[in-house]
Amino acid sequence: MTDVQAAIELIKRGADELLIEAELVEKLKSGRPLRIKAGFDPTAPDLHLGHTVLINKLRHFQELGHQVLFLIGDFTGMIGDPSGKNATRPPLSREQILENAKTYQDQVFKILDPAKTEICFNSAWMEGLGSAGMIRLAAQQTVARMLERDDFSKRYANNQSIAIHEFLYPLCQGYDSVAMKADVELGGTDQRFNLLMGRELQKHYGQAPQCVLMMPLLEGLDGVNKMSKSLGNYIGIAEAPKEIFGKTMSVSDQLMWRYYDLLSFRSTAEIARLRSEVEGGRNPRDVKVMLALELVARFHGQLAADEALADFEARFQRNAIPDDLPEVRVSVGAEGLPVFQVVKQAGLTGTTSEAIRMIDQGAVRLNGDRVEDKGLVLAAGDTVVLQVGKRKFAAVVLE
Repeated sequence: MTDVQAAIELIKRGADELLIEAELVEKLKSGRPLRIKAGFDPTAPDLHLGHTVLINKLRHFQELGHQVLFLIGDFTGMIGDPSGKNATRPPLSREQILENAKTYQDQVFKILDPAKTEICFNSAWMEGLGSAGMIRLAAQQTVARMLERDDFSKRYANNQSIAIHEFLYPLCQGYDSVAMKADVELGGTDQRFNLLMGRELQKHYGQAPQCVLMMPLLEGLDGVNKMSKSLGNYIGIAEAPKEIFGKTMSVSDQLMWRYYDLLSFRSTAEIARLRSEVEGGRNPRDVKVMLALELVARFHGQLAADEALADFEARFQRNAIPDDLPEVRVSVGAEGLPVFQVVKQAGLTGTTSEAIRMIDQGAVRLNGDRVEDKGLVLAAGDTVVLQVGKRKFAAVVLE
């Protein structure tokens, strides 16, 4: 196998689509370090594992000797990326953008090699473009072409508003590739239109068009929706080690393999071996522990990973009570209160019906014992330890 073939295999690992592979092969044959672009709009202060699908792939390019251009969209972030949205995204202030951008820089080097990474801000060239330059840029595309974009066409068909400035977003993203002279741009599958816009604009400006590598969108902890902070189904890379470990262990056995493919730095051969062992009878929990350890060690170090494992085993395997148990007070009155109402009032569930459902599922423990009777009445004068699910605990003072 030639070096180029091996490089293509690593680049395509976990990827959804590569355009155009033959062009990338020729770029790799040149032997020069390629300029690999990926853009992130700092619309929230923290990165989560969904973001790291792209960042992990950037690391693969670095391992192959290429230069990563980590683009922070401080200009485009004030427009708001409409990709996959069914409504106009509210723009952020300059202050919010810059504050979030600082945390991105701190977090990204937990994965990337700083010596092979160039942090770029697109305000450096977009602000200098000026109104006349922006008009010339807008003249490169038609409204009909913009409406070919799936999310725009759906909103237009449903009589949902599309702000004029949203049409500028893919043009700005494409112009970023021109300004950065990108050889390859990475993005999620929902970015296809924007990524191809970069190719078109590079041709217009007399540059060789960039290749486009599209990565799949990582499902969140629910196993259904895209990982998102707004949906609460995310694992943040800046979260505490115990949180990252526990959330990873809550992933379903089936989704675990998806996380291995997109998040682990283990070789494809090793992942295939682990899958074969599970199919042969090995407990999938053991393999999930290996993934959780890897992720925690990446973001917090091996010692923190080992401590998170010890805490997990103590808390969830032996039902140990954490040291930092929060205390809440619940008024139950002279006649006492059913346990499901105490669970809700203690803030361990959002609604009474959720509390009942969790008891029915065997997910509620009272002083370490599973609650079997949801009609159980708790009387005033006691302090009990309630646990809901794997991570919610409270010392409840009954008054």
